[in-house]
Amino acid sequence: MSLINTTIKPFKATAYHNGNFVNLTEADFHGKWSVVFFYPADFTFVCPTELGDLADHYAEFEKLGVQIYGVSTDTHFTHKAWHDTSDTIRKVQYPLVGDPTGTLARNFEVMIEEEGLALRGTFVINPEGQFKIIEVHDNGIGRDAKELLRKVQAAQYVASHPGEVCPAKWTPGEATLAPSLDLIGKI
Repeated sequence: MSLINTTIKPFKATAYHNGNFVNLTEADFHGKWSVVFFYPADFTFVCPTELGDLADHYAEFEKLGVQIYGVSTDTHFTHKAWHDTSDTIRKVQYPLVGDPTGTLARNFEVMIEEEGLALRGTFVINPEGQFKIIEVHDNGIGRDAKELLRKVQAAQYVASHPGEVCPAKWTPGEATLAPSLDLIGKI
């Protein structure tokens, strides 16, 4: 069964954010769009490139009212140490959530049990706490913040324009589709 259109499960976690440790629960995901961005581990190879890419585009997500959460099975203490020692991670302004028990990784169905690490999972959650976009990658494949931004824009558009859908490669300002019998076989 897919998590699409289901609601985020209850959880408690601690994040490192803006020089502080902050507590988070599922309630923090209600009332705004959120991106939950799982990665395998701090102090690794592909992970800092992805988190740095998101940091470089964070202002664009903020303009859309989207909060990003980076999550790994490391602790919030490890996130702080990584932030303090890496120029790339020092740019990160969004919360880095510790998931040392793997609760979040299991709730989001990205836990690699035999390794105690998460797959590269990206989840877009609407203000009602429902999963609208889910993408899971093998850990050797990095993600692109610009493509994620485009997908969030499409999800927000569809949410605010009932009866319309966004075709492939849609970007804001381009034509959308209104599914109907008249369109069948004409695209």
